[in-house]
Amino acid sequence: MTANRTVVRVHSPGGYERLELETEPLLEPGPGEVRVRTRAVGVNYADCAVRWGVYRSARELVGWPIVPGFEFAGEVDAAEPETRSTPSAGGDEPGRDGAAEWTPPRRPRVGDRVFGVRLFGGYASHVTAPAAQVFPLPKGWTDEQAAAFPVAFLTAYHGLFQCVRIREGGTILVHSAAGGVGTALLQLARIRGWRAIGVVGRRHKEAVAREFGAAEVIVREEEDLWAAAHRHAPGGYDAVLDASGPETLAHSFEALAPTGKLVVYGFHTMLPRSSHRGRGRMSWTRAALGWLRTPRFSPLRMTADNRTVAGFNLSFLGDRQDLLDEAMADLLPWIAEGRIQPPATTTYPLDRVGEAHRALESAMTTGKLVLVP
Repeated sequence: MTANRTVVRVHSPGGYERLELETEPLLEPGPGEVRVRTRAVGVNYADCAVRWGVYRSARELVGWPIVPGFEFAGEVDAAEPETRSTPSAGGDEPGRDGAAEWTPPRRPRVGDRVFGVRLFGGYASHVTAPAAQVFPLPKGWTDEQAAAFPVAFLTAYHGLFQCVRIREGGTILVHSAAGGVGTALLQLARIRGWRAIGVVGRRHKEAVAREFGAAEVIVREEEDLWAAAHRHAPGGYDAVLDASGPETLAHSFEALAPTGKLVVYGFHTMLPRSSHRGRGRMSWTRAALGWLRTPRFSPLRMTADNRTVAGFNLSFLGDRQDLLDEAMADLLPWIAEGRIQPPATTTYPLDRVGEAHRALESAMTTGKLVLVP
């Protein structure tokens, strides 16, 4: 009797109704891969963009149909033979920022509790992934917490440490500071000793941003964002981390100090939260207006002002294992030392994935949302 797995597949772009629960035969791990029986799967705004059909990497690398999902946690239930018997290559690597020497974890084996990342395909009861992108479950963490960790913290790590060089005692501005990436940015800034100013939309999110390390919090519904941002850093910011999109990008650039960098990793306000009567469909008119409002940054202006703009999405990890290794060489020891708090999570059953997307698009959530198969 053939064993099966459950997946959430999207056959064509659209609203929540496009998230179809399907059953299919289990995948066997290929060379250098393991198969994980998932206990939790992270939900990200990029998954909504995949469903809408506007996530370019998904269209170019996979196409339709597609199973969304970048992160997961669970138990290894199958491994390619070489993976079962071969330990990790490499020796000790000196930890950065005073961390103890870091030894790459051995290759995962059947029965190990793990978490990991993969380029799409995570919304499933079982996933296969390269063994090098799967890591031991942190001690004391739940599957839900571990599944909520990779995307947020790898995004934050790349934005703060691999895109930017910030001086000691620097100051950063973090938009959407109570969300998954926002709270990760605040924690990493605290580890490095930087002063972080958080921006949240509503008062109920302020306490979350302060808990994770914001020195000051700007509540947009109660005060002028940019007047407050200038008050907290009159000389400008060493970095502004912005996933909001056209609504804030131009002002974020103006808020930079000389040699500061605007780091862009999303366009949330360009992609409407609840369009077409709340069915989760794109409003292409609004998206087009957002595109027209998106600032075009001039190299001449950047050179004259000594300011820089950088942008990225995590799909680059598929080809840059070196950057993933560098990030995990810091992040895993920081978890072990208690310097990174487990993500706050809200869970949904896998068959209620549409409700999770709707909640995420509402902009009312804090922390991370997680699907439980």
